[in-house]
Parts: sequence; C-alpha cells; structure tokens
Amino acid sequence: MGFFDILTLIGGLSLFLFGMSLLGSGLERRAGGSLKTLLGKLTTNRVAGFLTGLGVTSVIQSSSATTVMVVGFVNSGLMTLRQAIGVIMGANVGTTVTAWILSLTGIESTNVFVCLLKPSSFTPILALVGIIFYMMCKSSKKKDTGLILLGFATLMFGMDTMSGAVSGLRSDPGFQSFLLTFSNPILGVLAGTIFTGIVQSSSASIGILQALSTTGQVTFGSAIPILMGMDIGTCVTALLSSVGTNRNARRAALAHLFFNIFGTIVFLGLFYLGNAIFSYQFLGDAVNVLDIAVINTTYKLLLTALMLPQVQLLEKLVCRLIPDAKTEENAIELDERLLATPAIAIERCRIVANTMAQASMEALKDAVSVLRAFDPKLAQTVRDNEQAADHFEDVLGTYLVKLSSREMSDKDSGESAKLLHMIGDFERISDHAVNILESAEEAKNKGIFFTVPARKELKVITDAVMEICDMSMTAFAKDDLQIACQVEPLEQVVDALKEQLRTRHILRLQQGECSIEAGFIWSDLLTNLERVADHCSNIAGCVIEMSHSSLELHEYLNGVKAGSREFIGLYHEYAQKYALVEPMELGKNKA
Repeated sequence: MGFFDILTLIGGLSLFLFGMSLLGSGLERRAGGSLKTLLGKLTTNRVAGFLTGLGVTSVIQSSSATTVMVVGFVNSGLMTLRQAIGVIMGANVGTTVTAWILSLTGIESTNVFVCLLKPSSFTPILALVGIIFYMMCKSSKKKDTGLILLGFATLMFGMDTMSGAVSGLRSDPGFQSFLLTFSNPILGVLAGTIFTGIVQSSSASIGILQALSTTGQVTFGSAIPILMGMDIGTCVTALLSSVGTNRNARRAALAHLFFNIFGTIVFLGLFYLGNAIFSYQFLGDAVNVLDIAVINTTYKLLLTALMLPQVQLLEKLVCRLIPDAKTEENAIELDERLLATPAIAIERCRIVANTMAQASMEALKDAVSVLRAFDPKLAQTVRDNEQAADHFEDVLGTYLVKLSSREMSDKDSGESAKLLHMIGDFERISDHAVNILESAEEAKNKGIFFTVPARKELKVITDAVMEICDMSMTAFAKDDLQIACQVEPLEQVVDALKEQLRTRHILRLQQGECSIEAGFIWSDLLTNLERVADHCSNIAGCVIEMSHSSLELHEYLNGVKAGSREFIGLYHEYAQKYALVEPMELGKNKA
C-alpha cells in the first residue's frame, strides 16, 4: 500500500464520516415530530423503552447520539433512569441498521436488477436528486430530504473509496499478520474499544471494518472481538456527555457502559469456551461486509435478550455505585445537550414555559386574593412567583436564542418564535400581579377603603380578568384554537369595563364618596388589570397566528376587531355576564 493509497484512504474515510454526519443531521431534522411522538409513548415498561430506543436510533443512525440525548433527558427530568436503560438497550440494536445498509456494497451478480441494488448503481441518482432538492427547493422539509440523500451518497462514495484504497492489501502478508494479532480476544476488544472511542461512533467504526473486510484478510476470529470492543468504545460519547450532570444522568451513562462491558465478558467468554470444546473451524475464514452485519446484529440481539429482563438489577447497581446525595439535587430546567435535537429541545422549552405560565397565573390569583382580603403570607407568595417567572424568562430566552442558531424544520422554527413571543407576556403578567399587590399594600398601610359599590365593581373586573387568564393559559397549554378565539371578545369587554369603572369613580369623587388618594390606587388597579388582559390577548393571538405559520399579530387583531358574527355574539355574551349595576345605584352604602 503506497503513499497515494494512504491519501486515498484518508480522503475516503473523511467522506464516509462526513456523509454519516450529514445523513444523521438530515434524518434528525426530518423526523423531529416522529421523535417527539416516540418519546411521548415512553412508559415504565422496559419493552416500550427498548422499542423507543430502537426506533429513534434507526431513524437518526447513531446510538451515540441517542445515548447523549438520553443523558440530557434524564438530566432534565424528562425520563426516569429505568426508562433510560431500556432506551439505551434499544439504541444498541437500532444502530445495526447502518451496517446492513453498508452491506449492500458486497452485492455481486450479473443480473441487471440485482446490480441495481448495489449502492454504486443508485448512489449517483440519489446524489443528483439530493442536490436538486437541497439547492432548488425552498421548503425546509425538501431541503432536509435532499440533505439525507446527499449524506447517504457521500457516505457510500466514501465507503467505495476506502474499499478501493485498501484493495492492494489483499496480498500483503504484513497486513495479514497485523490482523491476526487481533484474533487474540483481549487485543481485539481493546482495538475495537480504542478506535471507536476516538471516532465516537460504532456505526462509523463498523463501516470502516466492513471496508477492510473487502481485502479478504479480516477473519471471523479477529472480527468478533473487535466488534464487541466497538460496543464498549461507543460508550465514551455518553460518558463525556454526562460530565457536569445530575446523579441520574451519570447513572444512565454508567449503565450504558456496564451493559456493554458485561455483554462482552459473558458472550466472549461463552464463545471461546465453546471454541475450546468444539474447536470452531470457521474462525480462520475471511468475513465479508454481510457477515459483519450479521455478527453485529446477532450479538446485540442476544445481549438485549439477556439484559432486558435485568434492567432493575442494572439500575440498582449504578445507584449503589453513585448513591443519592444527602440533599436533593434540582434538575436542570433546560439541558444544552438537547440542542442537538431541536424538536426535543423545543418540547422541553414548552414544558418549562408551561411551568412559567403557571407561576404567573398563581401570582395573579394570589394578588387578587390579597386585594380582597390582605394576607402577608400570600403577599410573599406573589413575589416568589414573580421572581420565578423572571428566572424562567431569562433561562428560556437564552436557551431559545441558542436554539434559533440551529438548523430546524419550519414547524420547529415557528414554535421557537412563538415561545419567544409568549414568555415576555407571561413575565409581564407576573409583574402586574406585583403591582396589584403593591396597590393592596398601599391601601392597607394608609388605611384606605373602597366603597361597597366600588368593591362590587372591582370584583366584576377581576373576575373577568381571571377568566381571560384561564382561557389564554389553556389555549397555550393545549394549543386550543377554539378557546384562543374566545379571548379577544372578552379582552374588549375588559377594556370597556375599565372605562366604565373610571367614569363611576369620577362620579363618586364628585359626590364626595371617595377620596383622591383612593382614586390614585383605583386608577393603578384598573390600569394593571387591563394590561393583564392585553397580554392574554397577545398570547391567544399568537396561538392563532402560529397555527397559520405567521406572526402578524396586529393584522390578526385588527381583522378580529373589524367584526364578525361570532366575535360580536361572544362580545355581547361576555358584556352581559360582566355587566355592572345601574349608575343610579351609585352612592349607596359607604364603606
């Protein structure tokens, strides 16, 4: 093997690894929704977890990527340790798909139809279709499809280039002697572990082994321990990813390592014990690309059959090695490891945004309760929830900005933009809750009381505001367009109530029934309540607009306010529900 053959091998390896990266990235983005669906079906059932890991890894073509995702899920509290172990076992089997795809390069026949199955026959066509989709289509889905085809074509060209570069080693006795050293099980396992640990992809290292097998120099005796070692080497990525995570995430990475080490020890021991008894004759025979795919899949299926029933024991082992802390750890709200999978990262952001929305709503409800009957404990709860909402806005805003720099599907990009718009409204609602609380504290400290009619009127507008908050939060949490469309008519009623209550306050002031100081507090309360309704309108409008893949919120609101039968009907219904007493009843019953 000459100098230029080595250069060709390096070039082929580079194309192979780059193609695998492109293929994985394209599949990941294209199947973002499917990944969310698969993960949403996770249960404590170990079989469900196994099938989930199998499905996800089959889609993204990388067990390393899946296990890194799993570490991030456990760290974020999206997945339990037991679920994670099941998913990791499924990922080990799912990654065998790559080896089967690469085994197509070994097809040899003079039959035209059989020859068409060879990657060298159809890869150029896939590359042509891929470049057309990627460069000429505007749809992100079509671009991702093009990227998948280009990644597959690049991977196959790299595989062919590597196979061509090493073809000269067929008759090289030195290369044959070198490979024979790996027939020693320990050396073979070490070689597979170290090489895969460097490449950080068992699929890539198996592909390289398949390319070397085309020389006819790789035997069953050397291939089997190397393949088992590759399973251990792929754990490096997850172990590195677990640095700085919580205990359960580190346990998940450790479970992945133990699973593969235990499998290697058991099956390698059984295999060579059988060889000592029965003296296997095939160990010296050369393997081909298909043989490697078969060995790899068979080993992983047997390993899973052995270990899947032992998930609970494996969980206990890693929990004993990494015991619980005396003080409970707080799960990281948003794990940056999830950024590699935008669809999952956005789903996590939505969960955190829901928590933020609940904190804002609790702050507002408690502030209204304090306004009606002052309670120092509730007052502190309002401030705590407002601080929590501020924290969530900072964390989510920073995370979503980082996420926006990643390549995403149109749907995921739209969801990210929607969340960025909404978290500002959630945070402002909590701010207005604190403003309402401060008005209540000011009235208490100064001994200011509203008249009985004023208190009744205040109850009407606060009830209306609480209903509009409930509707907007439900519309956001459930992505319910029907409820979202009911928000704007009620917001218009709240606007009208604010003006009516101001007018009534002026009448009481003129009649000497209300003090000027009480009037200042009254005005502040009405302003804050009306602005809460405005933010609820923004949230609901954003839910509606995003359903049409647009963020022209003002255009939507103007269109709604122009009037429709449904809008007018809802407006009159809410206006009747929150109607005030007649003006002539004002002036009765001073507080």
